[in-house]
Amino acid sequence: MNRPTDVAPWIERLARVGYAAKALLYATVGILAAQAALGRGGRTTDTRGALREVLGAPYGRAMLYVVAAGLFGYALWLVVRAVADPDGKGNGFKGIALRIGYLIRAVVHGALAVGAVKLARGDRAGGDEGAERWATRLMELPLGELLVWAAAAGIVGYGLYQLYRAFSPKLSRHLALGELPAGTARWVMGVSRIGVAARGVVFCVIGYFFLQAAARHDPSEAGGVEASLRALSDIGRWPFLVVALGLVAYGVYELVNARYRRIRVN
Repeated sequence: MNRPTDVAPWIERLARVGYAAKALLYATVGILAAQAALGRGGRTTDTRGALREVLGAPYGRAMLYVVAAGLFGYALWLVVRAVADPDGKGNGFKGIALRIGYLIRAVVHGALAVGAVKLARGDRAGGDEGAERWATRLMELPLGELLVWAAAAGIVGYGLYQLYRAFSPKLSRHLALGELPAGTARWVMGVSRIGVAARGVVFCVIGYFFLQAAARHDPSEAGGVEASLRALSDIGRWPFLVVALGLVAYGVYELVNARYRRIRVN
């Protein structure tokens, strides 16, 4: 059995910046949604909307370049996870599905990084590739409707897997939390579980939208994070607030990954 080895230092540094960038974006999305739920301004948005919020902050343009670099690094780390399998997912059906998922997420985060660069350079659109546009592109391909069904199943499956992870003891397996006091580590993991669960709920709703798009042959039915949050807000203020604060908690979880994640390959 091969011993785990560290990845190239520059990949590790970029991956950690990427986790921190995700923390910033998800915390921004969650805070804006929580403000909307409490009637204190705010709005429902997604990670691309969060990029625009970063642009409006002091030194926002420079911050966007840092966020873009981190997201590129995170995408590269996802490719490493898919190819080298440092998480030990294996070559079974579940393992292959998860590793393919890493590659898909690498593409998504790479596209988000490109959007960040475009925003920083003055393109206000930021290269937006919303869920409706992706669904439209899939529909235009041969067997496009089947591809949308497959995308819907994959997104719902990912959401359900996040809900499973939230309550799994394995959630902390790749985190080096031993240097933290036991009480602090438990608190950190408790917040992290809430965050992962909230993100799982959001993705399950996104998957439902894609199912609607496939069933109705209408890509305009597809929706992303923003549409998911709007749908949750229609359920009621308090469920919406819980999910919004959960996304802030997910930001905390990603910040924990930025600091304590073991970034190694087998």
